[in-house]
Amino acid sequence: MRQQKSISTHDLKIAWLLPTAWFYWQPSLSELAKLCPNTKVFAGLFPGFAKGFENALDVEVVGKRKVVAVTKSSTSYGDNFTYLSPKIVPRLLRYKPDVVFSSSFGIWTILALLFKPIGGWKVVIAYEGSSPGVDYRNSPLRLWLRRMMVWAADACITNSNAGQKYLIESLASPQELTLVQPYEVPDARSLAATNESLELVSPESQLKFSELKRPVFLFVGSIVPRKGVRCLLEACRLLKEAGFHSFSVLLVGDGTQQSELRDFTQKHQLEDCVTWVGRVNYDDVGTYFHHADVFVLPTLEDTWGMVVLEAMLMGKVVLCSTGAGTAELIVDGENGYRFSPNQPQELAAAMQRLIEDPSQIPAMSQRSKDIMAAYSPEKAGLFLSQVAASVLGVEST
Repeated sequence: MRQQKSISTHDLKIAWLLPTAWFYWQPSLSELAKLCPNTKVFAGLFPGFAKGFENALDVEVVGKRKVVAVTKSSTSYGDNFTYLSPKIVPRLLRYKPDVVFSSSFGIWTILALLFKPIGGWKVVIAYEGSSPGVDYRNSPLRLWLRRMMVWAADACITNSNAGQKYLIESLASPQELTLVQPYEVPDARSLAATNESLELVSPESQLKFSELKRPVFLFVGSIVPRKGVRCLLEACRLLKEAGFHSFSVLLVGDGTQQSELRDFTQKHQLEDCVTWVGRVNYDDVGTYFHHADVFVLPTLEDTWGMVVLEAMLMGKVVLCSTGAGTAELIVDGENGYRFSPNQPQELAAAMQRLIEDPSQIPAMSQRSKDIMAAYSPEKAGLFLSQVAASVLGVEST
């Protein structure tokens, strides 16, 4: 039997199981790796390292991730099955981790729990956040399976209070073992740099950043129904009908709804205030944050909404739908405003406040930075190391 009490945090072997090791995971996990050098990420898909994090993590791709849509939804996540390779089992048995962090309730989490007695590791389930499309509250079978997984796990972590509430109330996770702390948080290195050569908002428009009417409202994300971009455009229409013309909206991203919404923009004569930027490299996203005054996330449903934290880190006022988990970080009137999903009147009212009185923007922007000071990658990495230590019963050093 392992003499776990004598192990320091620095000596722990930690495995992270991620269906996809997206860029937004890398800041926190790289900080965890500094505290626990024997940290390894096993991923079904790895798109590469984010700028500033080259080779900051030990990442191994296992098999090939495949997402199968069971039922599709344009306004929600839909019901999907993510296939992940069973080869994760021999990889874990060979690696011999002390603690396995596994994302959500997928096949890799099931396998980590089933082989827990053989491998002798502890399992922590990482549940990003709560939302109707992923909670399956109306599926007795899914809920039963998740309750069994929570029962077999040693702890659960989540980014949001809503996620913690779901784990405790719907899945019977013990409160003392259900920990809430944002662990998917951005790092300034990936966003702070601006591309000085990028003078035009988009090649298509030939509009320069210096020519934008202020305040500048920014959306970054997929142009799909779930993200609620139509709500933002409806709000722009309402503002123009009310006589407000001195503002700009930048839409960064692409997706299946882009053609439809471009037609909406033309039909309602919004071209003078709405600019379709299209898809940009992640390394250039910081440039758009730099030139914006306000970030808008009108999503109908997002378990977390990492882009809100990126905007706050960059010192932006945030208008956020309550459909996003990160809406918990918005304090109305202090660093932004919250509004109900798919309610353009509410969003237009929030935008109008900032258009009529832009002098409040600097103080609200600073408040966003102040709030984000509590949610750095360093603090997230420390939190994860403390969770690992606590499930093993060792001292966190």
